[in-house]
Amino acid sequence: MAATPSSVAPAQRETGRPARPPVLEVEGIVTRFGRNTIHDGVSFSITRGQVVAIIGGSGTGKSVLLREIIGLLRPTAGSVRLLGTDIWSASAEALAAVRTRFGMMFQDGALFSSLTVAQNVETPLKEHASLPPGLLDPLVRLRIAMAGLPPDAGAKMPSELSGGMRKRAAIARALALEPEVLFLDEPTSGLDPITARAFDALLRVLCDDLGLTVVVVTHDLDSLLGIVDRLIVLARGKVLADAPVREVMELDDPWVQSYFSVRRMINKEGEVANGV
Repeated sequence: MAATPSSVAPAQRETGRPARPPVLEVEGIVTRFGRNTIHDGVSFSITRGQVVAIIGGSGTGKSVLLREIIGLLRPTAGSVRLLGTDIWSASAEALAAVRTRFGMMFQDGALFSSLTVAQNVETPLKEHASLPPGLLDPLVRLRIAMAGLPPDAGAKMPSELSGGMRKRAAIARALALEPEVLFLDEPTSGLDPITARAFDALLRVLCDDLGLTVVVVTHDLDSLLGIVDRLIVLARGKVLADAPVREVMELDDPWVQSYFSVRRMINKEGEVANGV
């Protein structure tokens, strides 16, 4: 019989201790575009130090939800509390303050094409941080190194970089202000498998070594099975499941079963090939 993910937070299920205070609380989000309802009461919370993925079929509003969480798109109803700040009722000053505490990487990286990689990374530092003279350049170099780019990448234009390097440059910029939470929209899309897995490894290191909370919208099954602590599934306007990936895979739902069927077929073919 398929397991149904528990409503108890994963951290509490695994340790028996009360869960840590959430860094993100999404409550009753409703999103309508004309007569089309995308979200119809989406609610979940995320605690610090997790890699959490949001998945769902086409039209379930995954990227839309991400934009609502970071304050780029106002939902029809509901609330978002990020790092203790109610995003949609906060003052302009409070909203500006919380925006220095999270980083965002859009699907295409959204780098400024007329600026070098170093200048892209400098931008949030110049806008939001008052740095002593002489500290800006070393800090930019550090962020570029943290993203796994070679030292000479800073002087290059985005057009001179491969797809994987552009993604890393976007991560370097997102890390510029030492965020507590990192949001990513389809970070491995368009990357070859080797580059995508290297990018996954980078995200896992950022979470484990720096204590970042990572929230990622992705369709990449290898990412889900390789680095994700928790999986939130959107379907029919609501949260269908919220649990560790292996638990979600056992959920008795046609879409979930279809979604993971490719991975099961690959595993079965591998077993046959190896004589298992």
